[in-house]
Amino acid sequence: MQFLRGQQPAHDLTYSDVFLAPSRSSVTSRLDVDLASSDGTGTTVPVVVANMTAVSGRRMAETVARRGGMAVLPQDLPLDVVAEVVDWVKGRHPVFETPVVLSPGDTVHDALHLLPKRAHGAAVVVDGGEVLGVVTAADCADVDRFTQVSAVMSTRPVSIEADVVERDGLEAAFEVLHAGRRRFAPVVRDGRLVGALTRTGALRSTVYAPALDAHGRLRVAAAVGINGDVAGTTKLLLAAGVDCLVVDTAHGHQDKMLEALAAVRGVSPEVPVVAGNVVTAEGVRDLVAAGADIAKVGVGPGAMCTTRMMTGVGRPQFSAVLECARAAAELGKHVWADGGVRHPRDVALALAAGASQVMVGSWFAGTHESPGDLAVDADGRPYKESFGMASARAVAARTRADSPFQRARKGLFEEGISSSRMHLDPQRPGVEDLLDQITSGVRSAFTYVGARSVAEFAERAVVGLQSSAGYEEGRPLPGGW
Repeated sequence: MQFLRGQQPAHDLTYSDVFLAPSRSSVTSRLDVDLASSDGTGTTVPVVVANMTAVSGRRMAETVARRGGMAVLPQDLPLDVVAEVVDWVKGRHPVFETPVVLSPGDTVHDALHLLPKRAHGAAVVVDGGEVLGVVTAADCADVDRFTQVSAVMSTRPVSIEADVVERDGLEAAFEVLHAGRRRFAPVVRDGRLVGALTRTGALRSTVYAPALDAHGRLRVAAAVGINGDVAGTTKLLLAAGVDCLVVDTAHGHQDKMLEALAAVRGVSPEVPVVAGNVVTAEGVRDLVAAGADIAKVGVGPGAMCTTRMMTGVGRPQFSAVLECARAAAELGKHVWADGGVRHPRDVALALAAGASQVMVGSWFAGTHESPGDLAVDADGRPYKESFGMASARAVAARTRADSPFQRARKGLFEEGISSSRMHLDPQRPGVEDLLDQITSGVRSAFTYVGARSVAEFAERAVVGLQSSAGYEEGRPLPGGW
């Protein structure tokens, strides 16, 4: 990356302070762009779901990996739960979605509770594996909540044979759905339910390549804290089959982190090791020397983080990523940009600054796939709760093994929002919708710069400085003049 006209900023920069200048390009189509990472994580789009309890869970991990990204399971989860989730994600199909399943005796109340767990808003009613029907929220409207779903489901639904997809491809599956005027259908093999497919899902699977391990299974990462038995935790996570370890703490440039990295390396993991967070070249060099393959960059830019307002500590994210990425590259390593992204442009700018991946947290909290239950506010807008991982709420979960006195004392020190409503975007209520928006913007940025890969984009990008007025000029008017 270089600055436009050789400009050298006099102060550190946020994503809003900069813009990408277009360059001569021979890249004529967004589909000519390869978004695969080169940092050893095996992702095919440079998006990582942050290890936040309100964001990253089994449904998020499955869905994002199917579209080429990777989710990091939080360190607060009990290890047996992490192992169960990893095993579950590894067992998901790389193309077919995992349907919500109901039995004919389940009630409308049961259906309405489970339907928001998936963006497609449908459930399959089965009896012993045989598909009996499909039920949607519309089927359940104005019906007594204790009515059995067998009384409201659509019987004899259009279904797709798994063999047809595997033999004739996704276009054939799309045509089946289109001809049947259906946007959702169960996928069956020998009459038994094996998955689900939507028209949009079939299209997406022709654009995205899933992030798969050496055995063809979806990839998933997990976080490790720097306290307790770090080596023991690492062994259990590796035995569970995680594809990437993220050694995580708010202040990554400290002795305890370096000791934790030594413990992780002592287990000889054959998967990439990420560590952070840091915001300086010195921090990156120390993490790499201690054994990190990837440094996680960002202190205070997250939507749920109050660190900068509480402590004054942090650094504007664009400059932090730029300096840290250059330091990592000198050592043959990589960085992830963690936090501060609000728009697809920010993801593109992080990649231009040299990040191999961009971590997204709160932006994904307001989706069907995040772990929380869907609620509705007084205005009828659906939302989910989100909270920071240094908030009192998260600290309480992380210290559940402590005595009540220890937990109460730690709860006095909070650096994060404990409860925030993340409303679902009615146009993009699912994480795949947001990935479409992000990757569309990033692919388009690559065509403007004339780059076909993430590495080439970082090399060719020309970045200019702008005023706040310049940033506002680029914002569309939401409702016209």
